[in-house]
Amino acid sequence: MSIIKRGTQVPARWRLLACGLLLMASASLPARADDGIVDVHALPQLEGAVEDTSLKNRDRVEYRMPTPAAVTSPAVKKRLSADGWVPYVRPLEEKSDTLNFKKGRLGLSVHFTQAPGRPDQSVVYYTTDRIYGNVPFPDGASDIVFDGTRPYLGCIAPGAPDTTADFYAGQMAAIGWQKLTPETAARWTTSLDETVPSGFRAFYAHPDSKETGFYQQKPVMLTLTRRDDGRTSVDVRVAPFALPADLKADGDLAGLPRPNPTKTARGLGSADSNKREMSAAAMAELPAVLAFYHRELAARGWQEDGSAPLAPGDEVAIKVSNAEEAGVLRLGRKYDFTMISLTAQVKEAALAARAKAKKEADEKFFSDAAASAQQMIAADEVRRKAQAANLSDAPLNALADSKTPLPLPENAEGVKFEGSDGRLEFSSASSVKALTAFYRAALKPAGWKEQPSVINQPSMAVMEFSKGGKSISMTVMQMGPKVNVTADGSGLVVAAAKPAETKSAQSKPTDSKAVQAKSTEPLNADPDSALPVPTQRSSSGISSTKFPGSDQSFRKELEASIPAELPDVLAFYRTELTKRGWQEKTDGATVTADRAELAFSSPDGPAMLKLGRARDETTVSLVQRNPQAAIKADIMPKTGQARVMLGNIGPKEASLTINKQTVKIAAGAGGPQSPKGPMLDLPPGTYQYALRMPGRPAHTETLTVAAGDAWGLLVGPSGDVLPLQMY
Repeated sequence: MSIIKRGTQVPARWRLLACGLLLMASASLPARADDGIVDVHALPQLEGAVEDTSLKNRDRVEYRMPTPAAVTSPAVKKRLSADGWVPYVRPLEEKSDTLNFKKGRLGLSVHFTQAPGRPDQSVVYYTTDRIYGNVPFPDGASDIVFDGTRPYLGCIAPGAPDTTADFYAGQMAAIGWQKLTPETAARWTTSLDETVPSGFRAFYAHPDSKETGFYQQKPVMLTLTRRDDGRTSVDVRVAPFALPADLKADGDLAGLPRPNPTKTARGLGSADSNKREMSAAAMAELPAVLAFYHRELAARGWQEDGSAPLAPGDEVAIKVSNAEEAGVLRLGRKYDFTMISLTAQVKEAALAARAKAKKEADEKFFSDAAASAQQMIAADEVRRKAQAANLSDAPLNALADSKTPLPLPENAEGVKFEGSDGRLEFSSASSVKALTAFYRAALKPAGWKEQPSVINQPSMAVMEFSKGGKSISMTVMQMGPKVNVTADGSGLVVAAAKPAETKSAQSKPTDSKAVQAKSTEPLNADPDSALPVPTQRSSSGISSTKFPGSDQSFRKELEASIPAELPDVLAFYRTELTKRGWQEKTDGATVTADRAELAFSSPDGPAMLKLGRARDETTVSLVQRNPQAAIKADIMPKTGQARVMLGNIGPKEASLTINKQTVKIAAGAGGPQSPKGPMLDLPPGTYQYALRMPGRPAHTETLTVAAGDAWGLLVGPSGDVLPLQMY
């Protein structure tokens, strides 16, 4: 056997071999039981218990009882107490239904639930609860409050202080606690104050120990005080000199400062609320907490205005104020915590100023909205006029060989006639003026009489004709660079007719190749469209959801109908969206002969493209979302849920019931002149909702929401509900 001398460099492969052998040897040894964890499977259970043996958890036991929790809980407490387990309450958890027990250095937590579907039965859970800072309980102690993480112990011992002191001198040493002297305490403090009127005080430290579970334990202070009834109050807590004296700031609550560390903390309101409050239990001495607030409040522009009346539990109460708010800081002691309460209320003058500022902001909102609407109208009018200039006013001739009851102009395009429904649609490069003149000239000699109409504008006209008990209604409207004509009525109904496409003026009976060439013509992108859409389209429209006066939309949607095959339209969008920096997501993509659904990621956010087929054309729905704009507008739903925002522009209060929740919606809520309306976060699904208003029957509708959607439900003056997808 070779021997490697001490100090010799060992080759790396040898070291790896040694590590492997060590791991193999250690793996073969049985796991040692953790002496700080109780075996919950060996604990006594109540008579009649049915344990759930399907659970393979060594730290928890679950069993069912044929009695409700109100009966089971005291029975469990009595049974475990008879087995030597001492019950106690955690600090600040006096109202908790959970039972806590200690036996030596072992901890146990017991909680209860109602058995599923059986209010007459209960389920009991035994869970291990490791105690990191073990201190002894006196035999027969009562009113025990304990936290084994710091530790903290408060209780009443049945004996006198000297008897209790002897108990702790022996038991603390047995656990491994070492009593501090001025010399051994020098690393923490230069003075040990052991003077207690009618009592006794001592300080202890505990070294790190794998056997007993202590690690970096702070010194503790034991205080024993004689009570009037001869018993002894016991208090064990982290020694004040071991706690932080200079507290750092933690995250604000309700826009108000809080120190670190705290055991519990909560805030009511926000930084801009008219009234806000922060309360916390700080793990520090009162002077340190007071110094923290002296510093933090002054740094935020608050000043102290003298003492405030003390409330029960207060040791300090100080009036504080800043330019807009007045408040009170209250500090007191409970257990080993400094209890904090800081409230702030906006002053009357500041409230008036805020109301004025809000009114001015609302007025500006309406002004901006009106200006935005006027700009849109003006821009649309300019666009219409520019497009109208390219439309022809030249007189029209009728298309030869037309198979429709109503004559068609010679330049009719995209003709759709459904004789059974009595409906005709087409588009034309002629102006509204030329098309209305064509039909008036064509129908009057045929005996059709025109009814007067108030809509007769350069960009839109409505005509009504009647003859022999039949009628035809026509709408002629400029839509971009074309004019769309729709006609319907009993005068167009043809018995047993089949939907057919009428040939255009340029088509010939044998010109099928020309029609095929048109359907396969490469699709070209419209350069003026905010979202990509081919110039070869029957119809299109883009909607954008944003706040008036804002340039940032949080949802854009394009809807269009393209006279081309679905694969051609799909290829067009894949090309055009890639040009714009969009990336297609392959997960979940669906492409069939008559349907496609693809997800994209765009520079502004997620997007979805949906293609379908209708009336021999490909329908397009393209939706792009902007999550940053939605977050800024406070309409972004929680992850995995949908958000529903409620508004009411009616004159009376309404109530809406959805998902077993009834929400009152004040008149004007959700409008520019009022605070934000109520909001609900719902799981994805289809919901039936009912709207109720005074003097009206309930109005019921359904709403389907998906994860990530944001919808608005706006109650109108007549009691109708307008659903609007916001995001």
